[in-house]
Order: sequence, then C-alpha cells, then structure tokens
Amino acid sequence: MGISYVILFSMQKSYINPLTSAIREIVEIFSEMGFEVAQGPELETEHYNFDALNVAKDHPARDMQDTFWVDENHVLRTHDTAVTARKLKENDGAMRFVSCGKAYRNEATDMTHEAQFFQVDAFAIGKDITLAHLKGTLETFFEKFLGGSVEIRFRPGFFPFVEPGVEVDMKLKGSNVPERLKGKWIEILGAGMLHPNVLRTAGIDPEEFQGWAFGGGIERLCMLKWGIDDIRVFHGGDLKFIQQFIV
Repeated sequence: MGISYVILFSMQKSYINPLTSAIREIVEIFSEMGFEVAQGPELETEHYNFDALNVAKDHPARDMQDTFWVDENHVLRTHDTAVTARKLKENDGAMRFVSCGKAYRNEATDMTHEAQFFQVDAFAIGKDITLAHLKGTLETFFEKFLGGSVEIRFRPGFFPFVEPGVEVDMKLKGSNVPERLKGKWIEILGAGMLHPNVLRTAGIDPEEFQGWAFGGGIERLCMLKWGIDDIRVFHGGDLKFIQQFIV
C-alpha cells in the first residue's frame, strides 16, 4: 500500500532591510525621470576618489585619520561621488546618471555616524543646465520618496568638486506631516554646479557643457522617512528591527 504525503506551504511574511527598500525606490524614481543607473568599485583609485574631483593634494580628507588607505594608490572610496567621476570620463555630451553605493570613512561610530554607510549621488550634464534644474529634480524626488509636498532651499556651501556649492535644506508641507518634522528645515545633502576643473579632467569643455551634482546619505533619508533615530541599527543585524519592514 502506497504512502501519500500532504505538503503544506506556510505563507510566511518576508522582511527587507529598509536600506534595500530605499535604494530600490530611489533608483525607480530617478529612472522615471530619465536617469541611467551607474555603479563603481568600492576599492577605488586615488585618482577617481580625489584627483578627478578637484580635491587638493593637501586636503584633510586624504589623511589616514579620515580615509581607509589600502595601499599608496587605492582607498575604500570615501564617497559615491567617485562613480560620478568615472561616468564623466566614460561619456561625452549630455548625460544623466544616478548611483547608490557604500562609502567608508575612518571615524568613530555614534547615533549619527558610521564607518560604513550608503550614499546616493546623481548628476546631469547638458547645455544651459542651471541650479533651477537641480532644485526641480530634488523637489520631484523628495515628494515621491517621502510622500508629500516639500519646500527646498539652498544655502552657500563648499565642496571641492562643485562651484558654486550649496547645502540643501528641505521642509515638508501639508496636513500629513509627522509632528517631529512639522515646520522644520532639515539639512539633507550637499550639491552644486560641477566645477570646471572636474569637467576638464573628464575631457568635457566647461564652456560648452554645464552640470549639477548632489550627494547624500541614504541612511539619513531612511531615518527621515521612517522616524529612525540611530544610524547603527541599519547594520546591526537585529531581526526585531528588520521585521518592522514587511515586503
């Protein structure tokens, strides 16, 4: 007499790290706006991490107390902007790219800082590109990512690879804004017009083409989106934290 088996499939819930969820959403939003997706190596050359981005030879970011040097010519990339430098070199003329990836800094860990973190970087190159195009792009992105209307403002800032550079602040508007964010300006990322030296190094004529670029921490975006107050939970491996985010 044969034996029959009954196989039961359990419809268990699936969970996802909020960083993975955020990266997928960021890529989807920028793809809808016509951006191509780029990637680059985490083990980066000094040229693409610093030189191609107009970072001076004596800039403190190059010091060992800030950067993980692997050998005299290679670092663990300190910003995902190194991907921007590579794509500028590989392409001619008008282009738009977005990239999301890990970056590394030799710094102490606390509630708002990690030695390893994720960044989103994007840039657009074309003729007659201005900061107004950057502002419109950021407004569209944040409204889709955070689910509501936003107000964006620029403040003067300095980053070696842009001129002028700006600090970008954001304020959420509307009746559904969480109490913790209501009426508050939040410093969210750094941006600006790509420096002529960066364009020249990539073989692009700054008299013919201009471009904007921005970069910011994805963990910080997640903290705003979901009300998380400690950056360390993203990489801590705590299942109780992960299980709050159901696929």
